[in-house]
Amino acid sequence: MGKIKVASQWLEACAGCHMSFLDIDERIVELFKHIELTSSPITDLKHPPESGVDVGILTGGIGNDEELHEAQLMRERSKILIAMGDCAVTGGICTMRNMFDTEEVLRRGYIETESTVDGHIPQHEELATLTDKVMGVGEVVPVDIYLPGCPPTADAIWFVLTELLAGRMPKLEGNVLKYGMDGG
Repeated sequence: MGKIKVASQWLEACAGCHMSFLDIDERIVELFKHIELTSSPITDLKHPPESGVDVGILTGGIGNDEELHEAQLMRERSKILIAMGDCAVTGGICTMRNMFDTEEVLRRGYIETESTVDGHIPQHEELATLTDKVMGVGEVVPVDIYLPGCPPTADAIWFVLTELLAGRMPKLEGNVLKYGMDGG
């Protein structure tokens, strides 16, 4: 059997989930015997291949039209989609923006910030447009596995990936979320 193809994408988040993935440490060598990381912020390859992947991993919430497109593309090209981390699962801390109107957020960020001099809200066709609110991935595309945590532990990530490699859908319950495979 060939290697399982995995792609990941970092949306509206801090990179902590990808750092937690790297924190599986030397186990990553064993993992790469069984998977091919086709695209990821870790490899700087931006999009999952058109031919698709077995497992797609999204970290971060959806807060602009480009992130919405990336989530839709990953869903379209993935047999199994994982929402990894609290931002992907619920929108996370980025949802604090949801308490304000989008124009108010932009005005505060680009014009009213204490360090801003002669600020203006940038507008260009290549800049992403904010969505009305920040959302978890499951609010815009179907998700197969939700792996919460801020970030999820390396052991929990390892558990999910090794369960998938074994042909099983991981059961994320109890101490598995906190400690990983052995529960303690």
